[in-house]
Amino acid sequence: MILTMQDMKGVNTMFDEWFDNNKTEKTLSRTSEEQTRVDRETSKMVLYHYETCMFCARVKSTIRQLKLTLQTRDIHLNKDHMRDLITNGGKPTVPCLRIEQQDGHATWLYESNDIKDYLLQKFG
Repeated sequence: MILTMQDMKGVNTMFDEWFDNNKTEKTLSRTSEEQTRVDRETSKMVLYHYETCMFCARVKSTIRQLKLTLQTRDIHLNKDHMRDLITNGGKPTVPCLRIEQQDGHATWLYESNDIKDYLLQKFG
């Protein structure tokens, strides 16, 4: 297969969108009290992923940019994580962000853009 310059532009645009290059990069600073609050909120979140998933990479990039600490569960390295995702989340799709509510119930948020938007709105 031969790629034209137009094809390459599309491929580059696709990767830029996946990794959100230059779109949400901003200097993020929090006081220690704010960071403690954020850490407390993110302690109730788990990101289900696998290492080579490009959509997962996009979410992880947003997590790094926002300086969040989240537990991650690789569904390819641990079959229990995959079972948990399917049984409780409803499908084997990643990325998936599990958000524990105050009442103990969990919300399972799928789709990289939805996860990214949620994190940006809540912590950005």
